Amino acid sequence: MNQLRAIQNALRSELEAALAGRHTPNQVAGSFALGVFITSLPTFGLGVLAFFAIASVFAGVSKLALFASVLVLNPVVKWGVYGASFWLGSVLLGPVDGISRSDISMSAGPEIVIRLLVGNLILAVIFTLVGYVVAYRLTAAYRRRAYGA
Repeated sequence: MNQLRAIQNALRSELEAALAGRHTPNQVAGSFALGVFITSLPTFGLGVLAFFAIASVFAGVSKLALFASVLVLNPVVKWGVYGASFWLGSVLLGPVDGISRSDISMSAGPEIVIRLLVGNLILAVIFTLVGYVVAYRLTAAYRRRAYGA
């Protein structure tokens, strides 16, 4: 119960800090975009460890914005991202002969993995750029309304 309360207090503190402007809109947007990039990649759970490492090492990172990216690219959404990644990789590199949709997995062979990773990297960059712009605009708009800045 005390741990839950400590987590709630830490979250509340981070939210208030983000809204009060401890981090600049660029820092908030950059933190969110970095989180989106890491979350977009097939890290197999290691992305969360990267989040903790980044949050503890870099003072300019908005922890709230970094971890908020998980809400956008949650495990349910990631399956769609992987499907789109394979499709995009196949469009760019050509189809894999003799492979059906049910055969697609990370253990299915190098041709599939390469197409998945190429498509995923391209989508991750696109999501990162869009995430940065959206987070920056939302943060700046909120601060203009709340503080008249």
